[in-house]
Amino acid sequence: MDDNSEKKDGISTCKSAGCPRGKLVSYNWLGDVPGDMNNFDMVEVLFKNTRKGYYKNSIGLQLNVGDLVAVEACPGHDIGTVSMVGKLVALQMKKANLRADAEIRRIFRKAKPTDIEKFEAAKAREYDTMIRSRKIAKDLGLDMKIGDVEYQGDGNKAIFYYIADERVDFRQLIKVLAETFHIRIEMKQIGARQEAGRIGGIGPCGRPLCCSSWMTNFVSVATSAARFQDISLNPQKLAGQCAKLKCCLNYEVDSYVECVKQLPSKEVHLETTTGTYYFFKSDIFKKELTYSTDKNVPANLVTISAERAFEIIALNKNGVKPDDLRLESERDKAVVREFGDILGQDSVTRFDKKKKKKKNSKRQFDNNQPKQQERREQQNRQPKQDGSPKQNAQQPAQQRQQRPNKPKNRPKGPRQNSDMQRTPNDRQHQDNNEKK
Repeated sequence: MDDNSEKKDGISTCKSAGCPRGKLVSYNWLGDVPGDMNNFDMVEVLFKNTRKGYYKNSIGLQLNVGDLVAVEACPGHDIGTVSMVGKLVALQMKKANLRADAEIRRIFRKAKPTDIEKFEAAKAREYDTMIRSRKIAKDLGLDMKIGDVEYQGDGNKAIFYYIADERVDFRQLIKVLAETFHIRIEMKQIGARQEAGRIGGIGPCGRPLCCSSWMTNFVSVATSAARFQDISLNPQKLAGQCAKLKCCLNYEVDSYVECVKQLPSKEVHLETTTGTYYFFKSDIFKKELTYSTDKNVPANLVTISAERAFEIIALNKNGVKPDDLRLESERDKAVVREFGDILGQDSVTRFDKKKKKKKNSKRQFDNNQPKQQERREQQNRQPKQDGSPKQNAQQPAQQRQQRPNKPKNRPKGPRQNSDMQRTPNDRQHQDNNEKK
């Protein structure tokens, strides 16, 4: 609610324009007509819940939208808010189907401070009265639920709104309530949809309930509306907070019915030279139909347009069977659609893929450190050669220079290291070298 708004009698009103805001309030598009053309002696008055009344301004009061007025009631008087004045009230009375012989009550005066004090005191008793009346109805064994209580402006009468699936004999209940609260009792039955609209709430779409925000009348909803829109007949999904079918099922059903008329019947089968095709599913707004070669199982699915389906039906009536459901141009354009993640989420098989383990170089370095340390210890344990460490370090380098270069490609066979495999000439040549 805005900063420039306040609540009067449970109705949100605008301070600046004085206009009430609610689902029962209509826009007065004749309100800015100049002169006396917009004058009318009937006034629309809005009360608590979904109750409206039309009263005659016999005194000629200057009333504006949002004014609190005291109107005639039976018995006493009631307090309400002016919701419409002018010529448009006549159209609203016609829309409400008021009978010509209906009793027309009148407006007494604008509400005085004493009237408002009485009204506020009566409203403060409503919740306690509702709780006590529920206990009384339960003690009497009545199959009904009292949903709300509305006190009259002077506190002499109360309207009890109740919900019941079957007819209820509440004559004994009225007697007990009158003796308990010492007021006049009026029982008014409401439906489950009206009860949900009175309580309010958030729907599955994330917005406030339509019945509590803008709907003023309720139209019956049938399961055929769900069938036309190819919605699964799941009671938990189709039912609203009132345990009845959702009112929003009727919003788009007309457009679906018009589009279904432009498609062939689901019972018609298509005959080709390769076999018979049965209806499987349809895209109503794209005007595409999918056929299967099996009645119960999707097999060899083929998607064609509605125009092509009507052509094949006409050929089958003349006794002609085409070779294929699709045209040659459609066969070339046909692309096999793979599964795609339309929601942009992760892959379904993301947990089935094995992740490659990354090599941890730091761990390998830590594992190789003890081995390198053992090698160093073994080298330190070996006996040192004679001479200074510099000479011992230079000696292997000199030996490498004196060694002859060995051929890279050695002949395959047993190594000739033993003296038994040497010839006598080789031994004599080796002895001479040792003497030198």
